[in-house]
Amino acid sequence: MGRLIVFNNVSLDGYFVDRNGSMDWSRHERTDPEWNAFVSANASGNGTLVMGRMTYELMIRYWPTPMAKQHDPVVAEGMNRMPKVVFSRTLKETSWNNTRLVRDGLAGEIRRMKRECRDGMAILGSGSIVAQLTE
Repeated sequence: MGRLIVFNNVSLDGYFVDRNGSMDWSRHERTDPEWNAFVSANASGNGTLVMGRMTYELMIRYWPTPMAKQHDPVVAEGMNRMPKVVFSRTLKETSWNNTRLVRDGLAGEIRRMKRECRDGMAILGSGSIVAQLTE
């Protein structure tokens, strides 16, 4: 059975973003070698990325772009290669390669994925998914 982990930056008072919806508070230095090694190691894995619509829309604006490939080549390669599952009731389609859209049945689909997954899964962002699965 595959493991499901959550990969999030959360403030001590429970927030993902600041008043302006930005996550800049979580990392100020782009040259932090420890952080860059951690992210590169995780992005080069073989698991499945799990996210909701908002995280998907944020990620697709950057990772499949030439800018991501130039600035973060190892992470961009992993993010674009890895299988991705997006849970959304409102998203009509996905255009990022290796992405599957699931419209309903979050808990049941995650259970099924855990049974079938050999390499594990990671939820990126997606606070509403984390909250639903926590229940």
